[in-house]
Amino acid sequence: MSKISLAHGSGGIETVKLLKQVIFDRVPEQLKKVREGLGINLPDDSAAIPVIGGYMTVTMDSYTVSPIFFPGGDLGKLAAAGTINDTLMVGGKPVAALDAIVVQEGVETVVLKQVVDSMINVFKEEGIPLIGGDFKVMPNKHLDGMVITTVGLGFAEKLIVDNMIRPGDKIIVTGPIGEHGAAILAAQQNITSHEFRSDVAPLTKLMIPIINEFIDKIHAARDPTRGGVAMCLNEWVKNSATTIVCNEADIPVREPVINLCEMMGIDHLNLASEGVAMLAVTPDAANQVLDLIQKQGYKEASIIGEASKSTSTTDLVVLKTQIGGYRILEPPSGELVPRIC
Repeated sequence: MSKISLAHGSGGIETVKLLKQVIFDRVPEQLKKVREGLGINLPDDSAAIPVIGGYMTVTMDSYTVSPIFFPGGDLGKLAAAGTINDTLMVGGKPVAALDAIVVQEGVETVVLKQVVDSMINVFKEEGIPLIGGDFKVMPNKHLDGMVITTVGLGFAEKLIVDNMIRPGDKIIVTGPIGEHGAAILAAQQNITSHEFRSDVAPLTKLMIPIINEFIDKIHAARDPTRGGVAMCLNEWVKNSATTIVCNEADIPVREPVINLCEMMGIDHLNLASEGVAMLAVTPDAANQVLDLIQKQGYKEASIIGEASKSTSTTDLVVLKTQIGGYRILEPPSGELVPRIC
């Protein structure tokens, strides 16, 4: 690993290894979290700091999608929705946001305004104050277009932490997977079709009712962005020392997405979603949670698998295929779809 490659930013194995070597292993253990909170001791969608009555959640992400405008959204909408969703996935209710925008010299002002308007509109619709930020300009050819970094602040009475999964927990996916990744992939390949449209959207109206009613029954939550469903499940089994068996036939995915992936040689289980949540739910509450999700309008939500006690030295994700066989679902590796989020 003498030089950084695009694979290091894909969200797969290379990203995890790089972060471990460059950051996680270099920070003293006592500085990886605040008191009994959540930090890089267990990297999750958000960090958490203990406060009176619960936790202040904090998330930060940089968005660098290409193209900036894509079917279903743009960089601004992606930045706002992604930050809101990362707050929700640890049980936090969004309180406020900040942003930092870096723009390449020569970008048209109308493009910047359009992107910022999209970001502001999401925060406005969700009632989330945008309370601060930063703005920089880089010389021409020193940056490709625009990068937006957003910080999300929230409050959680109780955290959803991805090492809480227990044998018997059911795995729920709230909607068709891979929609965002397919839309970006199609746009990058100049494939024009109404079939490919990003699902980018804030999940507040989905997650807050679940948090309010079932917080004690949710053992993990994740929006499967970079690395998709495959990366999410593999991180879950690693963090919780379980095996997860999923039924491929139960995973909601549209046929055009599958066809595009087959044409491009990509596993659709590795593609990013930006409007989908994955949940690990106690078996006694799984059907109730699924019913609530579907009543919120997520009609294609499905229970796709179950966690069990790990019986090997390696915690595995096992996929029961459409034809009835079984295969190990590996975490994604290599350069998948660059500049996706």
